[in-house]
Amino acid sequence: MGRAGKPCAPSSKSSEISRLVDGLMTGELADYQMAAWLMAVFFRGLDDAETTALTDAMLRSGRVLNLSGVAGIKIDKHSTGGVGDKVSIALAPLVAACGVPVPMVSGRGLGHTGGTLDKLEAIPGFRTDLSADEFVRIVREVGCCMIGQTSEIAPADKRIYALRDVTATVECVPLIVASILSKKLAEGIDGLVLDVKVGRGAFMKDASAARVLAQALVRVGTRAGKRVVALLTDMDAPLGAAVGNALETREAFEVLAGGGPADLVECTMQLGAEMLVMGGKATGEKEARDGLAEAIASGTAIRTAERMIEEQGGDPRVVTDGSRLAVAPEEIVIEAPSDGFVLQADALAIGLAAVAMGAGRTRVDQAVDHGVGIIVMKKPGARVTRGEPLARLRARSAQQAGPIAARVRSAFVVGDVPPPSRPLLLQRVDTNSTLERTSG
Repeated sequence: MGRAGKPCAPSSKSSEISRLVDGLMTGELADYQMAAWLMAVFFRGLDDAETTALTDAMLRSGRVLNLSGVAGIKIDKHSTGGVGDKVSIALAPLVAACGVPVPMVSGRGLGHTGGTLDKLEAIPGFRTDLSADEFVRIVREVGCCMIGQTSEIAPADKRIYALRDVTATVECVPLIVASILSKKLAEGIDGLVLDVKVGRGAFMKDASAARVLAQALVRVGTRAGKRVVALLTDMDAPLGAAVGNALETREAFEVLAGGGPADLVECTMQLGAEMLVMGGKATGEKEARDGLAEAIASGTAIRTAERMIEEQGGDPRVVTDGSRLAVAPEEIVIEAPSDGFVLQADALAIGLAAVAMGAGRTRVDQAVDHGVGIIVMKKPGARVTRGEPLARLRARSAQQAGPIAARVRSAFVVGDVPPPSRPLLLQRVDTNSTLERTSG
């Protein structure tokens, strides 16, 4: 039976896949017929050639953006999603400030993982619904632009994903790969850096499943003619401290100012270094990191973020003045129950608690409350004393926060002995090796 992270055996002929997708979009193929095919793929799978054909058919169901008028090698980044993952908000302007154009089409949150668009829309006036032409113009003039998937970009993906959702065929690697890559390649990019999250707060809970997905993404993306690298990064605990839209956007801008939590900074630098090397602006990791650090120190990264926000209708002052990103007024402190060490800060439990507060959604048609959220004060390995804050909730009222506080409290485990350290970077996957760099 097909499961997340399990490679499947080859099935359909590549030459038939384009007609299949075309038929769905023209109405020649009924939804129930595509649903049956998706279920067959779930159980029997697709090989790399067939997955590449499906990716190509899906991206060509709409407009493939022409970024030939944008100088340089265009590189995007995609994350498979996690709790507190606000990296893109800092990464896009930071990399653009170093001379690599970043056209980024992002998504909304669903379930316990947050969405970049929801976080950006915490910025007063910020528009994520730009036309394709506006998107291309801003990438050309500013160096980066961050929008949502429009009706012009891979419309077949939306149709097929809706069918996958109702037929329980979401968790099949070839279908995941085609969904991710069809949207990303339709941007007109030259290369892609992938952040495949691993752990309690990730779609892939264990490293072996994440590795299978990462390898498939790299192989199929390369077959499609793009430069692709994937990093497997830890998501057992939330990334950074903030979980919730305005809180996370504030924290992302702290990184551009030279601050921010250490794990968030490191994840941003790792991904940014890969993008600069891929984009031809650095010959290796050290040179790339030095360039990123200089863009932060000089203020170029902040100015690029301000220009992008202004071009997209938002208030650029939020980058240096976090108070302009409104957060909920009521604060509730979750205290350590005893002296000891934090053994666990369960990203899944914290992410679900944030959703229950209104920071996320369980259905695609739900609105989110940009101002509520959770600030994780202590991460695994931290020493704490009884009564010391483990987390702070920002809620609309104490009444709203009451049931949530108990859920957040249960996400933390405190013990007498510190847990073994878990590195942020677990693996690096590229076309030359399936395991080029691993944790010790």
